[in-house]
Amino acid sequence: MIKVPQRATLIFDGYCGVCTRYVRMIKRFDRKQRITAVPYQMHGVPDSAGLTVEACRRGAWAVTPEGRRFRGAEAVNLVVAVALGTKLPYAFYRLPLINHAQDRAYDWIAANRRRLPGDEPHCSQHPEECALSTED
Repeated sequence: MIKVPQRATLIFDGYCGVCTRYVRMIKRFDRKQRITAVPYQMHGVPDSAGLTVEACRRGAWAVTPEGRRFRGAEAVNLVVAVALGTKLPYAFYRLPLINHAQDRAYDWIAANRRRLPGDEPHCSQHPEECALSTED
């Protein structure tokens, strides 16, 4: 049985315009404010989630209040499910062919994220929040 948590923290690349746009869109759907979104460049964020900076550079993460971690396309689907208050996006992702296709698409987007159009990156808008550099 698929269980979706009531809340989650999304850890994203604050120097990524595509990521910042995604966070803005999620906040629009998250009417009950179930998602907390923070850039991994913010001081202490990777450590607080039991992650390394390198792991955060490779992709977005969703972390539940219980400490479960989800990466990449799985994280995106979980965050959408939590924001909307329904398990459907995450249940759909868990279908074998769907998750494989979404994982591949996510990995391509993550590898090319700095070349893709998006919003002004979070860390450009809030430099005081972002202690880590943009270097990959």
